[in-house]
Amino acid sequence: MSNRPLSFYRFYLGSKTMSFLRRRKVTDSSKSRISNLSFEKEDDKKDRYKSPQRRSYSSKKWSCWDNCCWFIGVIGSVWWFLLFFYNAMPDSIPQYVTMAITGPLPDPPGVKLRKEGLTANHPVVLVPGIVTGGLELWEGRQCAEGLLGKRLWGGSFGEFYKRPLCWLEHISLDNETGFDPPGIRVRPVSGLVAADYFARGYFVWAVTIANLAHIGYEEKSLYMAAYDWRLSFQNTEVRDQSLSRIKSNIELLVATHGGKKVVVVPHSMGVQYFLHFMKWVETPAPRGGGGGSDWCARHIKAVMNVGAPFLGSPKSIALHFSIEVRDIANLRAQAPGFLDKDVFGLQTFKHLMRMFRTWDATFSMVPKGGETIWGGLDWSPEIDSFDGSAKKGKNNSTRNTGQNTKRHLCNTKGVNYGRLISFGKEWSEIHSSKFERADFKNVSKADEIANSSNCDIWLEYHEMGKKAIKAVADHKVYTAGSILDLLHYVAPKLMARGASHFSYGIADNLDDPKYEHYKYWSNPLETKLPNAPDMEIYSLYGVGLSTERGYIYKVATPSNCHIPFQIDTSVDGDSEDSCLKGGVFSGDGDETVPVISAGFMCAKGWRGKTRFNPSGIRTYIREYNHAPPANLLEGRGTQSASHVDLLGNFALIEDVLRVAAGASALDSKLRSDDNDLSLLHGFYSVNYLLVAVVVFVGNLYVD
Repeated sequence: MSNRPLSFYRFYLGSKTMSFLRRRKVTDSSKSRISNLSFEKEDDKKDRYKSPQRRSYSSKKWSCWDNCCWFIGVIGSVWWFLLFFYNAMPDSIPQYVTMAITGPLPDPPGVKLRKEGLTANHPVVLVPGIVTGGLELWEGRQCAEGLLGKRLWGGSFGEFYKRPLCWLEHISLDNETGFDPPGIRVRPVSGLVAADYFARGYFVWAVTIANLAHIGYEEKSLYMAAYDWRLSFQNTEVRDQSLSRIKSNIELLVATHGGKKVVVVPHSMGVQYFLHFMKWVETPAPRGGGGGSDWCARHIKAVMNVGAPFLGSPKSIALHFSIEVRDIANLRAQAPGFLDKDVFGLQTFKHLMRMFRTWDATFSMVPKGGETIWGGLDWSPEIDSFDGSAKKGKNNSTRNTGQNTKRHLCNTKGVNYGRLISFGKEWSEIHSSKFERADFKNVSKADEIANSSNCDIWLEYHEMGKKAIKAVADHKVYTAGSILDLLHYVAPKLMARGASHFSYGIADNLDDPKYEHYKYWSNPLETKLPNAPDMEIYSLYGVGLSTERGYIYKVATPSNCHIPFQIDTSVDGDSEDSCLKGGVFSGDGDETVPVISAGFMCAKGWRGKTRFNPSGIRTYIREYNHAPPANLLEGRGTQSASHVDLLGNFALIEDVLRVAAGASALDSKLRSDDNDLSLLHGFYSVNYLLVAVVVFVGNLYVD
C-alpha cells in the first residue's frame, strides 16, 4: 500500500477529469481546424521526405554500371538458388530425370561384375599422374597466412583467385635445386582423397574407386600411391621417401592379403613413375630400395597402364618452348594480347612459364627415342612415306580385331609428323633436299638483348639477343633428334637440371654400367623390365581423338620480358579436313598421348623376349574408341577415350576389375600382343626397318 495521502489521489483524479471535460467541449469548427492543420503538417512531412526521392528517381538515368551490377546480381542469385536446389534435392531425383529422358541406365561395371559373382581378390595400387594429385601447404610466407594444412592444388583452387602471385610463389619449385624454395613446404595429400577428384565435380579416380567398392574393395585393400608430381622421380625419394613408402605399402598389402600379389594401375605420368620405381626397388641400397632382383616377381601380379606416355608426348615440347598447347594458342588468337598483359598483377604467360619450368617431372614427358621412333625430316611412322616414294610394307598383324588398320581422323596429305616444330608452313611441307638450315648452336646470345633487362621473372629468354632468336627461326625445322639441342640452347639452366634426372635416347648396350644411373630408369628404351616372367603388363589407351603431334611457330613481336616464340594460329591446311589447323598438326590418340607413345612398347618393344624384356613378361594392349556422351545428362560420358575421362570409361574399368578379381587376360577381353598388332594402325611398315636396326639389334643376345 502506498504511503501517499488520500488528498493526493483526489487532486490527481480531479485534474484528469477536468482535462477530459475540456477536450469534450471543443467545437466542431475547432476540431476541423485542428484536423486540417494536422493533415497539413503530415502532408508537409510526406512532401519533405518523398518529393526529393521522386525527383531523384525520375531524373536519374540508368548507366552501364547499373546494368552490369543488376545483371551480375541476377546471375549470382540464380546461380546460388540452383546450387542450393541441387545440394538440397535427394540423390535419386537427377537419376530419375536422366532415366526418364534416356531410358534405364546400364549397370556400372562393379554392379555388373558383382552379379556375375566376381569379388575383391588382389589388392589394388593406384598411381596418379601429373597435375591430378592434391598438394597442401605445411610452411609458407606471410602472404599465405591461414593456409597451413590446406590444399594449394586440387579442390576449389580458391586461393589462386584470392592471391594469385602468392599462390604461384608457393606452388613453384626452386629453379636451382628443384626442391621447395626456402621457407616453403608443400607436400602431397595422402589417402584415396589425394586424387579422387581434381576439383569439385571433376573426377579422376573417383569412378574407378566406386566400382572397386561394388565388388568388395575398401580402403584396407586399396592404396593411392600419392607423390609430389612436381619433383623429379628420384627427388620424391630424396625429399619425401615416396618410393620407400610405395615399397612398404605394397609389402603390407601382400602380407595382409594372404600373399596375394598386387595389381598396379598407373595413369599418365604415373606410368613412367612406376617404371622408375620397379627399377629403383630392385637396385641395391643406397641408390635403390634394396628389395632384391625378385622383388617385383614376388609382389606384383599385373601393371595396367592407362593412357601411358611411355615414349613421351609432343605437348611437352610446346609447353617448355612457349607455354602453349592448342587450346591456349586458340584462346590467345581469340583475344590477342589479353593473356600477355599484366592482369591484377599477374603477367599470365610469363608466370605460367616460370612455374612450369620449375617442375622437374615435366621433363619425363619429352619425346624419347629421337627420329627412330618419332620420324625424321622426310618420314613419319603414321604415314608410309612423306613424299610417297617409299613402298608400302606388309602389315605385321596376324589378327585383326575389328580396328581399321588405316583409320585417319583427318586428311594427312602433305603432312610429315616427324617435323615437331617448323617455322612457317612452307618449311613443314617442302622436301629436306630443297632447303638449307642455319646452325643456331654456335650463335652468340650476348648481342643486343631483345628483352628488357628489367625482367624480374625467371625465364632465360631475357638473356637471348635478337641474333639468337633469328638463328632459332632460321633453322626452320626441328625433329625429335634436334629438339633437345633447341631446348638446351634457349634454356640451358633448365635443361641442365632436367638432363641430370631424365634421358631420351635408345640404349645400344643395356649391360653398360652407365645405365645403372637413375636418370635412365623411366625410359623404357634405356632400361630392362624386371625379371618377373609371371607378371603381366597392360597398355590401355584411348584412340579416335585429335591429338597434338607437331607445331608451326613464328617469332613474336618484341615486348617487355616477352616469350619470343608463338604458335602461328593463322596457319591452316589446304582442305577443311586437314590435320593442320590453327598451327597444330594432329594425329590419333587420346588428346594428350599419341598412339605411338602409348602402344609401341607393349606391341613391339616388349613383345616376347627382347633385350628390354629379358624374362619375357607377357604384354597386352587394348584401344578404347572414343564415343562422346549422347547428351548433357551423361556428363563426361562412360565411353570417352579422352586422357583423363578414360578413367571413367566403363569398358576400361571392367577390364581393370576383372584382372583385380583374378580373371585372366582373355576373360577381360584383352588381346595378347602376339595376336594383335593391328592396334597401331600399321605404324612402322617399311619404316619399321629403321626402328628394327636400332631397337632390336640386341635381341639375339638376350641372357
